[in-house]
Amino acid sequence: MAGPTVRELLAAAVAAIGGTERAGQLRMAEAVVESIESGRHLFVQAGTGTGKSLAYLVPALAHGDRVVVATATIALQNQLIDRDLPRLVDAVEPLLGGRPSFAILKGRRNYACLQRLTDGPDDAAEFALFDVEAAATPERGRAVRLPGATSTLGKEVVRLHEWAASTGTGDRDDVTPGVSDRGWAQVSVSAQDCVGAHRCAYGEECFAERARERAAAADIVVTNHALLAIDALEPFPILGEHGLVVVDEAHELVDRVTNIATDELRVASIERVVRRAQRHVKERPTDAMLAAGARLALVVDKTAPGRLDNLSPELAGVLVEVRDSAHALVSALGRGQSGDGPGSFADALRRRARAAAEEVHEVAGRLLEHSDHDVTWMEDDERLGPALKVAPLSVAGLLRDALFAKRTVVLTSATLALGGSFDIVARQVGLSAPDAQGSPRNGLQRPAIGATAADPQPGGVPGVDETDDGLVAGWDGLDAGSPFDYPRQAILYVARRLPPPGRDGIGAEAVEELTDLIRAAGGRTLGLFSSHRAAVAAAEALRSRIPYPVLLQGQDSTGQLVKRFAAEPRTCLFGTLSLWQGVDVPGASCQLVVIDRLPFPRPDDPIRSARQRAVDAAGGNGFMTIAAAHAALLLGQGAGRLIRSASDRGVVAVLDPRLATARYAGFLKASMPRFWYTENPERVRRSLAAIDGKPA
Repeated sequence: MAGPTVRELLAAAVAAIGGTERAGQLRMAEAVVESIESGRHLFVQAGTGTGKSLAYLVPALAHGDRVVVATATIALQNQLIDRDLPRLVDAVEPLLGGRPSFAILKGRRNYACLQRLTDGPDDAAEFALFDVEAAATPERGRAVRLPGATSTLGKEVVRLHEWAASTGTGDRDDVTPGVSDRGWAQVSVSAQDCVGAHRCAYGEECFAERARERAAAADIVVTNHALLAIDALEPFPILGEHGLVVVDEAHELVDRVTNIATDELRVASIERVVRRAQRHVKERPTDAMLAAGARLALVVDKTAPGRLDNLSPELAGVLVEVRDSAHALVSALGRGQSGDGPGSFADALRRRARAAAEEVHEVAGRLLEHSDHDVTWMEDDERLGPALKVAPLSVAGLLRDALFAKRTVVLTSATLALGGSFDIVARQVGLSAPDAQGSPRNGLQRPAIGATAADPQPGGVPGVDETDDGLVAGWDGLDAGSPFDYPRQAILYVARRLPPPGRDGIGAEAVEELTDLIRAAGGRTLGLFSSHRAAVAAAEALRSRIPYPVLLQGQDSTGQLVKRFAAEPRTCLFGTLSLWQGVDVPGASCQLVVIDRLPFPRPDDPIRSARQRAVDAAGGNGFMTIAAAHAALLLGQGAGRLIRSASDRGVVAVLDPRLATARYAGFLKASMPRFWYTENPERVRRSLAAIDGKPA
């Protein structure tokens, strides 16, 4: 007897949550089924309200093979685990004749480390952050050194020890109320610092290892983009054997993978390695590395921030010293055994010190190699200080070989078809242009190869062969649309009469325009700014001009600011990049979204500027392929903050006239929801006043 169809399973799931059938959701589910059956990769643009989670989860459950769902944010991971999947498995269990299982797996640093909880920080200097009590606290059969509770940080760590004694997960997200990053750092370790379950005295109880075991046994594993990439690259996969991979929030994939493939070298990290090693080895290796770090500090201080197309002889020379001294320290730490033997605290400290020295050695070597496939730059962080960084020029080849060549992948987001085409995103992740053979099946769209006047000109993506040879071809694209009636629900207003924006801050004319718009809207405004300086300047100017509160990102946690913005309808919220994505405030609180300027990457962005230059060198249009594509993605995400439900009404106002006048304006507008368009300020103010229910 044949099992239930995807349509039947989807209907049961929608009924279970009290929803209604959506045409875009069904189209997406059918496209995912076809992708699974054909082995072709699939890109799906699914607007807000489509119900894309059910549209990919239902076909995955119907197929029966293990599936991995990777998201960019913990918020979406928690939504899938806490809300979507429990209701889904309840609904489909009677039809499938069994209950599918699911689990979440996060990076190791998200789980408390029992060794650190029991034995304390590796580095005695870390205890200097707070007062340390002499009394020991029994936990798990051993004595524990606890910080005193006289400081905020100390109180957090004491609370974490109390929580750890009763938690079943060790997951940071289960700590209520939450703790600061500094507090959590005292009870967790990175994957690099972990000595491994088989070498750790607490390996059998390890929270992170238990989470891996649960994930390996589950039918659906929810994880993040970084772990997905690490799993694809590791010789021993951490996610277990699986078939289909779903990448949600896929517009973030390239940046997330780039981040995990980026290395950095800081003087502070060298000093930390030396402190860790000094208790295990004699003076000579540590002295040599400390001296190399001191010389590196002198050279870095003379190096201007920005991309390093060439290493100066002085910088190359000191990197050789750092590399060689780190190698000598690794060798010294590898000889002999510490203290109480394998599995002891002393042995764990030695292994972690050696791993840290190995990392310095590898990063210094990568910087010295100065490969054409890498981007190297100097960055000066106000909090962490200067760092030498190196990142891949492209992750396309990595994703193509490690992910797309091995499994069928479905990628979905509200913003994937940049300029109306999936080609740019497909090339960024290592896929060729779509097949031109045959006709689209089941309504799947295969954008034409090549460019129109509004599209990016075809050009090389660094690290990707633009021919079909060696590429993982075979993908389809589907724009599932949105259940919202964008032209009737929202207006896209471009302030064409304003002068082009300056590089920083906000001009007087733009402040006047913003003032008029917010007054017409009665507050209710989300201001998305291209820089923190512009957001601050706008907030300071508007507070004396309008009778509504203006919240500014940075004055409180972003989560608390968004909660207040949602709860107080006549409030305004101004901020930068993190507000462009993920803010979900339906209803009367957000009826005007203002974008101060087109969000092109900064000219001094080392990675994107290098990628843009490489595309130009390959004969393509680097500006359109890199800079305009980046702006299009953020514009689509930012404009998407406005309409979050079928009853929402409002305006997206762009104060940058280039969206009306520039040659690339059509490409950018094609990446945004299809709102009703106008350049008439009086009409927009009347519309905002009507939505707010007051006379203009």
